Amino acid sequence: MPPSATAATADSGDIIVKRNPATLELVGEVPCVDSTFVPIAVRKARQAQKVWADLSLDARRDRLKKLQVWVAEHQMEIARTVCEETGKPRLEATNVDVMSSLSVGRFAIAQMGTLFRPERINLGRLDLAMRVMGRGSYLHARPVGVVGVITPWNYPFGLPYSQTIMALAAGNSVIIKPSSEAPLSAKWVEKACLTCDLTEGLVQVLVGKGGKVGKTLLASGVDRVVFTGSGEKGREVMTEAAQRLTPVTLELGGKDPFIVLDDADLERTVRGAVWGAFVNAGQTCAGVKRIYVQRKISERFTEAMAMQASKLKMGWGWDDPDVSMGPLISEHALREVEMAVSLAMEQGARCITGGRRHPTLSGHFYEPTILVDIKQEMEIVQQEVFGPIVTIIPFDSDEEALALAADCPYALNASIWTRDLARGRELAEKLPGGTAVINNTPYTFGIGETPWGGSGESGFGRTHGHLGLLELVETHHVHWDKGSYAQDIWWSPYDQEKREAGEALVNDLFGKEGGSVLFKMMRHRRLMKR
Repeated sequence: MPPSATAATADSGDIIVKRNPATLELVGEVPCVDSTFVPIAVRKARQAQKVWADLSLDARRDRLKKLQVWVAEHQMEIARTVCEETGKPRLEATNVDVMSSLSVGRFAIAQMGTLFRPERINLGRLDLAMRVMGRGSYLHARPVGVVGVITPWNYPFGLPYSQTIMALAAGNSVIIKPSSEAPLSAKWVEKACLTCDLTEGLVQVLVGKGGKVGKTLLASGVDRVVFTGSGEKGREVMTEAAQRLTPVTLELGGKDPFIVLDDADLERTVRGAVWGAFVNAGQTCAGVKRIYVQRKISERFTEAMAMQASKLKMGWGWDDPDVSMGPLISEHALREVEMAVSLAMEQGARCITGGRRHPTLSGHFYEPTILVDIKQEMEIVQQEVFGPIVTIIPFDSDEEALALAADCPYALNASIWTRDLARGRELAEKLPGGTAVINNTPYTFGIGETPWGGSGESGFGRTHGHLGLLELVETHHVHWDKGSYAQDIWWSPYDQEKREAGEALVNDLFGKEGGSVLFKMMRHRRLMKR
């Protein structure tokens, strides 16, 4: 059974009733927290963070390792909740939600020693002179404090867990605001932390409807917000956070291009395209949405992809291992996809497979859909559609493919398919987005060492990898001086001699190169000693 809401959350009287979108059966009911409880939760998180940060690095590391083992041992229970809340196939719940998040956790734990190790700053030409004078600088990382993690429903355990363990490894406490479409999966994160003896209040899950709890959290004085969701909601988060100058990391939507060159391994490329387009029923920011195929192979590619997509078995995939695609999250989501496809066809698109609700399944199922005869300016190409819809457009040259890939407001991930790795690397480095993958779909969310994020309508900042850890700490600069000299030449009171020495120092340091910086600076020691 999924974990229920904890007694620590104040009941607002509202209840979220969650049904399985594949079977429409009741999954559970979750009481919502009252927004007035949010400041209390933040205070509790701040107290817990201080206790957590005061523990030795080894103690924190050991507890997070215990947390990882607990999650691995309870993977089936967690995956079951994920499947029931989202309807996704069991393999996707275990591989994407559970395994990917454990990969991120393993990376974060391994990096804790390096992250908190002081780093001496090399002062360049001044370095030797500064050391002789008894001075130097170093950087050290310290936790930001309380991190607010606001997550969507499409990866309802993987996203909150991976972002939470990154924040914990960086010495912070976490308040999770999960989507009301999938609150029970996030409760597993809270239960795991409590079970593994993490400081009480260190990780809290606040369930609420709509934007009430989320907005209150943004206004509560948390020290950083990590938000994953739509561009529309991301703008709201940024606006609210700006009122208190709260830094934010925004991982928003995507419209990932998938470029197939004429020398690609066609069979493997088609398999990658089908998985990338229809995994999680297309409800993923990093899904394959726009396929560009070199014209000489576009007909063969399109036919092969349509044939393979039409064979995907849909349904409730917990007990049936052959189910490869689940439902959309809700009836509203289903209608949104229907409207997007209808508009595209009105504008001249042609559907070669799918294009409708599943005729016999009772849940929110929409068939895997491939659209051709597409123009680049159509909304179906330019705007994110959160569903199993992919467009195919032919191109002639590498330059045209790059131009088409870049002609979209979203820039999250991209992929390029070719047998020529040199050609692939050259083009990949020019592709938009935070990640470009050669001969695979952007699965690197599941590799803890690699950063994740985009630009433009896909947001900014990074989660995962070393770059993601740096967003969860404050990098503090310390400069030290042994006090060997009575004064610096720029200290007051000023006089003619100091002015002349200051002007000479500018020329010594930044004028024409030549001579020892140490010797030049030592010429001014007499003024510094008096």
